[in-house]
Amino acid sequence: MSIFTLKSKFKPAGDQPVAIKELLSGLKKGYKHQTLLGVTGSGKTFTMANVLKEWGKPVLVIAHNKTLAAQLAQEYQDFFPNAAVHYFVSYYDYYQPEAYLPVSDTYIEKDAAINEEIERLRHASTTALLTRPDTIIVASVSCIYGLGSPEEYAKENLLLKVGQKMDRSDLIKSLIQIYYERTNADLTPGTFRAVGGAVEIMPPSEKEIFRLDLSSGRVDEIEKVDAVSRVILDHPQNIILFPAKHFITPEKERARAMAAIKEELTEQLKKFEKSGKLLEAERLKRRTNYDLAMIKEVGYTNGIENYSRHLSGRQAGGAPATLLDYFPHTKGGEPDFLTIIDESHVTIPQVGGMYAGDQSRKKTLVEYGFRLPSAQDNRPLKFSEFEARVGQVIYTSATPASYEAEHSEQVVEQIIRPTGLVDPELTVKPVAAKGVYPGQIKDFIAEAEIEIKKGYRAIATTLTKKMAEDLSVFLREKGIKAEYLHSEVKTLDRITILTDFRRGKFDCLVGVNLLREGLDLPEVSFIGILDADKEGFLRSDVSLIQTIGRAARNAAGRVTLYADQITGSMERAMGETNRRRAIQLAYNKKHKITPQTIIKKIHDITDSLQSERERAVRNLLALDNAAYGGNLKKLLKEKEKQMNEAVKDLDFETAAILRDEIKELTKIK
Repeated sequence: MSIFTLKSKFKPAGDQPVAIKELLSGLKKGYKHQTLLGVTGSGKTFTMANVLKEWGKPVLVIAHNKTLAAQLAQEYQDFFPNAAVHYFVSYYDYYQPEAYLPVSDTYIEKDAAINEEIERLRHASTTALLTRPDTIIVASVSCIYGLGSPEEYAKENLLLKVGQKMDRSDLIKSLIQIYYERTNADLTPGTFRAVGGAVEIMPPSEKEIFRLDLSSGRVDEIEKVDAVSRVILDHPQNIILFPAKHFITPEKERARAMAAIKEELTEQLKKFEKSGKLLEAERLKRRTNYDLAMIKEVGYTNGIENYSRHLSGRQAGGAPATLLDYFPHTKGGEPDFLTIIDESHVTIPQVGGMYAGDQSRKKTLVEYGFRLPSAQDNRPLKFSEFEARVGQVIYTSATPASYEAEHSEQVVEQIIRPTGLVDPELTVKPVAAKGVYPGQIKDFIAEAEIEIKKGYRAIATTLTKKMAEDLSVFLREKGIKAEYLHSEVKTLDRITILTDFRRGKFDCLVGVNLLREGLDLPEVSFIGILDADKEGFLRSDVSLIQTIGRAARNAAGRVTLYADQITGSMERAMGETNRRRAIQLAYNKKHKITPQTIIKKIHDITDSLQSERERAVRNLLALDNAAYGGNLKKLLKEKEKQMNEAVKDLDFETAAILRDEIKELTKIK
């Protein structure tokens, strides 16, 4: 019996049944590499969901950007509501890596802003992999970066059972040992607080609180509690708490690591002094000794990841532990999970390029005495290491690249769309204004207005971020509700923008290459590709085919390529699009199918990423509805009264919780 239960009102159709059968056959034959060549809108994710259901092993899905990863995570959650489907991406909203520019003698210190919600989701991913077989992780390429040893992470867990002998101080010590932080304020993931004879804990992977009653010197009761409404959700008999950090180094290992760091420092200082690099030697000596002092006293220092090779006990040049190591392996050490690489023509080159870029920057830091040579082992996986760690792989793309073609033991085509949808009609118009023709921008506006009046949406793709921003402002000035989207927009904001676009809060989306691979926008009926004849990455045949595909989920879909000349890339892209149109039209005619626009529920991964306050307020209102007759004003008044009473009793913790409840309730007033 499979570990996955697929829920969908649809059944495989078109090319899907054959694709599912052939991919499963390839997996059973032990094929290491397979490719699903599926056109946009042919239901590649649904095909893969059917493969997962039959294959029944944990799954890693890798996407090339966070927005696409979020969309895929939501789709897999819909298909497998009872499975552990999680989202694993970089937790930085902003990241400036440490660097040194010798030309200008400029040192750039590492600067980062961590998104706590994404960090919680990362912990949820690793916890699920260590505790559940029915796990699907949808990740960006951050999955190939160092994460900390899964063995240490799993070993340092804390198992708590009802009836277990333990007093409050013992539990507090145990929590601190696995990097939980004590607080007297509101709990956040990875924190705890002591309240009388009880301890309240919010694990790093959760949004709820676990309240343990230890009044009698043992665990008398465990309650799972809503963080704001204080509603008791469950009475589990036991819980497992994993560490609040992925990088775990036991005290004995820390002492060994510090000795190894000192030894490496001595060797590197000798090399610098021998070659007359006295400034570099002094710089390295000061920095490393400071870091060692911090590690000794508090167990941490800024930039501790640069010592990860010593802390984990790896050999020089050894591969770091990554998310891939948290997946199950056979007794012989072989990967025992399935990897799906989505939009592989983009994702594979991205994975392959990570190591070289990282090493170039680290090499300069080492050469000028900012870091020890071992800092170069704090790195992403080399591509060969990645290949060895992913087991069986299925690549999915409408435009597979040479890597997939050379490595795949089987390429399965999925050209026919079950919906009967045909690739969009293509039109080529000039860029420049000429005679009565107004030029690409004004023409795009006229075409977009036609579609918007029909209730559809429009997309414009530009060559630069600046142009995307400027064009969105210009469109708004012309009365078109427009927004821009590019890589500098924060991760969760990108997802919200796309959801608002689908919901009709605005009608035109302007962007660069983020509007290509994989984005599922069935409401879009018109796309204008500006400056389509500017040869390069953004206007290559692959990019053009992918962009054209965004209009392939709508029966009225059409695309205008604005160009003063037909480039080779345009010719190839239009030729392939027309070939696919012909195949689908012939199928529709044979089976008497009328194309139907895809109807898809509008929601996204942020529906499950809402803050604890927002979720709790809904629970609170539902529970208090009977008592207060749905009277929000009356409920607010009662909460204010409770808060004031808590202040009089000097119970500031309860008062703070009530204050936050009032703040959230006021937002919906």
